[in-house]
Amino acid sequence: MKRLALAIGILSLAAPLALAQSSTWVSDPYHSEVDFSVRHLSIANVHGRIGGVAAKLLLNEANITQSSVTVTIDVTTIDTGVAPRDTHLKTPDFFDVAKYPTATFVSTGVTKTANGLAVAGNFTLHGVTKPIVLQVQGPNGPVTGLDKKPHTGFSATTAIRRDDYGIGPKFPDAFVGENIQLTIELDVAKQ
Repeated sequence: MKRLALAIGILSLAAPLALAQSSTWVSDPYHSEVDFSVRHLSIANVHGRIGGVAAKLLLNEANITQSSVTVTIDVTTIDTGVAPRDTHLKTPDFFDVAKYPTATFVSTGVTKTANGLAVAGNFTLHGVTKPIVLQVQGPNGPVTGLDKKPHTGFSATTAIRRDDYGIGPKFPDAFVGENIQLTIELDVAKQ
């Protein structure tokens, strides 16, 4: 019984130390976005961006593989630079933003790679959740921002298939490519 009490006491002291190694960082909405590229008519790429990105990063500075991130993406902010196309992308033909206004990414693990980090997680888009892996460069910094807080940056890339998420099912691959390249740019500030 004394050993159990001693073990519980040690664990209760160790927990705050483990938490002290992690810090909370929140995205700067003016410098964070999701960029995408998709093939059109099998001849050219169409690019766009989604500016409504809100991320919360629990960064373990002693061991980055113990970090986690949650990102919410406001799909209603999709912008390809062509207003009629943006309006069409928001309809049930594609993203159906009235029904599915946000997409989310919730990390499930972080590993170091030769080129940076691999962040595995669950990506939910158009009401469908699938596991994906982000290839991440960063952290870059920290530097002090105009808000007088430490800022750091991350750039992540991945590819998804639109048919996995039920996006534009009546449009064949020859018209709108199945593979969508994503780049997530995050500027996060320490809280």
